[in-house]
Amino acid sequence: MLRRITMTPASRRALEAAGRLFYQRGIHAVGVDLIAAEAGVTKKTLYDRFGSKEQIVVEYLADRDERWRAFLAERMRAAGPEPTARVLAVFDASRAWAREHSPKGCGMVNAHAEISDASHPAYPIIVGQKEWMLALFTDLAGDIAPAQADGLGRTLMLLHEGALVTNGLNTFPDPIGLARDQAEVLLAAATDAD
Repeated sequence: MLRRITMTPASRRALEAAGRLFYQRGIHAVGVDLIAAEAGVTKKTLYDRFGSKEQIVVEYLADRDERWRAFLAERMRAAGPEPTARVLAVFDASRAWAREHSPKGCGMVNAHAEISDASHPAYPIIVGQKEWMLALFTDLAGDIAPAQADGLGRTLMLLHEGALVTNGLNTFPDPIGLARDQAEVLLAAATDAD
């Protein structure tokens, strides 16, 4: 069971500072002293509120995941009920999120590069978000081509995740847009085949 803390104004400031620093510099590179200094709180306050750096990481990733899911839900609602439009809305949301929140790539992928130990309390958040994304793509694919739902969902996931990583590496311009275009071609072919 994931343990979360109740946020006070000071812990919220600390979490915002930690999130910014963890994303920009890496989780292992950022110490509690730096988080406290950036948040304008004492190190004692951090430990009183969070208990450990691990719990700060848990809160950072859980908060980022919650914000992503709300952001995506809003875009999918706006896309309407048509299944292909909803799939493409995921790519559009990711492109907008990346511009605003993730210029260095997916925060969960970046965190996984540092936290690969399944016993770390933040690990279930990282893996859970990706499992949730796969389930989302598979459900959406099932609305388009029920007989191909699993394979189509996995392929959409690969397009999406590959685009997020490529975007963070700045390998070429607009990889998320290209992945969206490829998803649209794939979905048209799946619709024709079903």
